[in-house]
Amino acid sequence: MILAFDTSCYTTSVALMANDGQLLSDQRRVLAVPAKQRGLLQSEALFQHIQNLPALLETLAGSFAISEIEAIGCSVKPRPVEKSYMPVFLGGETVGRSLAAALHCPFLPGTHQEGHMMAGWYSLMMLEQIPDRFLLCHFSGGTSEILLAEKEETGDFSLTRKAFGNDLHAGQFVDRIGVLLNLPFPCGAALETLAMGHKGDIPHVKIWVKNGEFSFSGQETAVRRLAEEGTDAATVARTVEHTIAKTLVKVFQQLFAATQVSTALFVGGVMCNAYIKAYLREHFSRETLYFADPRYASDNAVGIAALTLKRLGGI
Repeated sequence: MILAFDTSCYTTSVALMANDGQLLSDQRRVLAVPAKQRGLLQSEALFQHIQNLPALLETLAGSFAISEIEAIGCSVKPRPVEKSYMPVFLGGETVGRSLAAALHCPFLPGTHQEGHMMAGWYSLMMLEQIPDRFLLCHFSGGTSEILLAEKEETGDFSLTRKAFGNDLHAGQFVDRIGVLLNLPFPCGAALETLAMGHKGDIPHVKIWVKNGEFSFSGQETAVRRLAEEGTDAATVARTVEHTIAKTLVKVFQQLFAATQVSTALFVGGVMCNAYIKAYLREHFSRETLYFADPRYASDNAVGIAALTLKRLGGI
């Protein structure tokens, strides 16, 4: 069995996977954020992870023999690049390394972004047939970037950034407007539900895409102005979705042409949104778009478990 940890900014996650890839346990606990607050300090989030991990492990240990764990995987930083660092990942890494030492089993570090990628393919039951080259779109509260993924001789994938948000992440855009509309944080699911009540035209918000960069800060200001001027909440919510979707279409039109790749995988909490997915499918009929199952698009440790198992030759 493989035990995996992911302690991101807003979810404590533990997963247990059998050697044949069967998911045995998927335990998660969303961090508590006070009402009208737009997030947590890293120290506050780390403290909650330390509180959550024992409870999640106790739940897991009630059904499975911890002694049968053969390896432990964990996201230890946000992205697979030098100087990528975030204190919250110390929660999972500390517990994971300690357990690995106690169980005399290997500890395999990974990254949060690789975990998202592998969770996406896992949810689509495609771990054994991942394309050799594809575009990875990772849109969440902490990341807004599109990368070219290419399989290496080792079986791992190199991830090269091709486009990125240069100011405000897509998830931050969603959350800031969501908090303004008095929605619970993180606001993605509630904002999507609210937007379903929209009728009529969508207000125009100019998008900005240039040389592999895109922006959401000016768009956030424009949508905030709509809300402050009295535009109904459902229309404001739909405008957020539409603005993100239009930005993605323009970026991918450029990237599909520049990279000569016609396959893309979409992961991260923002990519759970049904309106954004439908808008993208509508605009790309010749390309192959894959969207992670919503449960595995948001933060989880399942992808880290799949990544660990694949590195050990189990998938």
